[in-house]
Amino acid sequence: MRSFFAKYRLFGIVFFCLCAVIIYLFYEALQPQKLLTIYQPAMVNPELVDSAMQYKRKYHTVADFSLINQNGETITQETYKDKIYIADFFFTTCPTICPIMTSHMSDIQDRIKNDDDVMLLSHSVTPQIDSVAQLKKYALEKGVDDSKWNLVTGDKKQIYELARKSYLAVKEDGDGGPYDMIHTENFILVDKQRRIRGFYDGTKKEDVEKLMGDLEILENSYRKGKE
Repeated sequence: MRSFFAKYRLFGIVFFCLCAVIIYLFYEALQPQKLLTIYQPAMVNPELVDSAMQYKRKYHTVADFSLINQNGETITQETYKDKIYIADFFFTTCPTICPIMTSHMSDIQDRIKNDDDVMLLSHSVTPQIDSVAQLKKYALEKGVDDSKWNLVTGDKKQIYELARKSYLAVKEDGDGGPYDMIHTENFILVDKQRRIRGFYDGTKKEDVEKLMGDLEILENSYRKGKE
């Protein structure tokens, strides 16, 4: 009897492992696929959305754009074609939330540096101050990797419209002019179809961790052909 068990011991171990793998694969296949919300203007705080967009309930995407980065290069939607990206709004002389947001964005940069599918995009809300030279100085101070992260300036009206009509992330300031903006702490996750998939408080580490978790879900959904 002992020799019988010894003879088939290896077979039993292999068979057990194979059964375990099959059971795991069946379990994974039966689990519901985690997918992120596709945000529409009607789902977002109206204070952050242009009045013309507030009731839009489907088919919302980030509009085409043309801005200038810290190296004087023209950055458009084509720069981010087939990329997932994380966007925010800031200004280089901001003394309050911007340093925290930039620090957290820098941490994200370090975590995605080897991920060719993901990039970063930061828009200045004071383009009259944030010239190319000013953005370059800021980028060098903050350790910006030019291949992963664009800091952009340009026409104030275009940035305003992107902020409120596309990214749904900036408050209007009617006291200083028609295109004055009060930027928020939001980081915005944008998918490869230019749809908004999440909003996160860029000043909070726990929200940054939530963003990174959602980024993994989004990337997995593309790998599995679910997007």
